[in-house]
Amino acid sequence: MSDAAIAETTSAAPTHEGGDTGPARSLASDAWRTMRRSPFFWISSALIAVFLLMAIWPSLFTSTDPTQAVLSDARVRPNSEAWFGRDIQGYDIYSRCIYGARASILVGLLSTVLTTLVGGTVGVFAGYAGGWTDTLLSRLGDIFFAIPLLLGAVIVLVTLPATDNYFLIVLKVVLALVVLGWPSMARLMRSSVIQVKPNDYVQAARALGASPWRVIRSHIVPNALAPMIVVATINLGAYISAEATLSYLGIGLQPPTVSWGVDISAAVVGMRTTPHMLFFPSLFLSLAVLAFIMLGDVVRDALDPKNR
Repeated sequence: MSDAAIAETTSAAPTHEGGDTGPARSLASDAWRTMRRSPFFWISSALIAVFLLMAIWPSLFTSTDPTQAVLSDARVRPNSEAWFGRDIQGYDIYSRCIYGARASILVGLLSTVLTTLVGGTVGVFAGYAGGWTDTLLSRLGDIFFAIPLLLGAVIVLVTLPATDNYFLIVLKVVLALVVLGWPSMARLMRSSVIQVKPNDYVQAARALGASPWRVIRSHIVPNALAPMIVVATINLGAYISAEATLSYLGIGLQPPTVSWGVDISAAVVGMRTTPHMLFFPSLFLSLAVLAFIMLGDVVRDALDPKNR
């Protein structure tokens, strides 16, 4: 090659400051670069941070006991002493909205984590193994996938024994959502694994004698995980909404547990005469669901290769 051709090739190479060729950027760095430019990312992150702080440290926002009933002030409208008013039992609605974040977000987080773990594990083994293993796991998932969410949740929650323990009540609702929610995550992970498995780097690892577990852990899962992250982020908001729906129907979280769904269910009685009882818990629920869904949309756009 001539000196002129070498010079032309060198000048055509992409350079950064100082004239040095920069290192290749990873998928995570590209995604972060895209997300931090989106105003929706910062809005949703700020809302989620506030809700998480409410769930972890509610006393930071209010010193009022959410279970302290003042019957003489029942149905009182918003005022300087009770910012959001009081409900039919005389509970402070603002305090219950703050403390209600704990149960609702806890259900959403646990349901999302467990459905992702169970569904992701089943999807990885079904997609990687193929053959009769894939058929068996896929048909098993189809059985649960065909059960409607509300009907299946009713069956699961009614079957489980009643309890007054706070965490056991939460775990009952989580179990109902996980039993019915893992098949969709398994399908998604299975399709991602099937797309990744024929790639050259996977075949090269096999040819070099890597064990199936090493291939799955080091090559399959890292490259098939992006769609799961997107859907899991969106599902978190959906599970919070599902918990509120189940509690509204009287089969989810039960008093004395404080949650947005429980308060919405109790507020229906006075919906016409005291709409503030329904408005404020519904507002907090809507903002939480919107924040997680908005974040999921931002993550989806950031991880979409068509946008890079």
